[in-house]
Amino acid sequence: MKLFIYQHCPFCLRAQMIVGLKSLPVDIDIIMEGDTETPTRMVGRKVVPILQKEDGSYMPESMDIVHYLDSKQAPQVATGTVDAAIEAWCKQVSKSAFNLAVPRFTKGDFAELATPAAREAYRLREEKAFGDLEQLIADTPALLADVESQLVALEPLVAERHSIDITDFILFPVLRSLTIVKNIHFGDQVQAYLARVAGATGVSLLTEQAM
Repeated sequence: MKLFIYQHCPFCLRAQMIVGLKSLPVDIDIIMEGDTETPTRMVGRKVVPILQKEDGSYMPESMDIVHYLDSKQAPQVATGTVDAAIEAWCKQVSKSAFNLAVPRFTKGDFAELATPAAREAYRLREEKAFGDLEQLIADTPALLADVESQLVALEPLVAERHSIDITDFILFPVLRSLTIVKNIHFGDQVQAYLARVAGATGVSLLTEQAM
């Protein structure tokens, strides 16, 4: 099997998490930003992640991929329902979190941005979705204050999370995206959670390129 991703993408990260957690024999390939033809040929539209299954057919949609790969090896972990309090937290923090992360993604060291044309295609795409990216960088102090106040509220919600379940496929990608923000303060429980899930899934955080 083969998994096609962007390295920065939080949705792609969900699929990477299950591959790493279960040490599944899945090759990881990068689709370049600006490449519309490849995903469209596979699934009829520009989207990632995409899983090429054993029979050569293609599957889009991150959680569909997670459930499919999860079913390949017992015990299944991505079952049940997402913790309602954590799901609500993710929805509440999402706008500020990605207003912080996305402008930094466009400047980051990711394989899908390895050419000037790919980086510019991504910048233009995100500018269309998020507006003036440089203004969002300038707005960092206010956005960071908002996110950090919400991170305090997350502390007790992750304190008892010691095994991976479906909730982590929703929460961890949001928090991992925030690790690209320089000087962001995570509380002790969230820091421990990030380290624990990153270690279990083999997914690296973005702290080394925080800006």
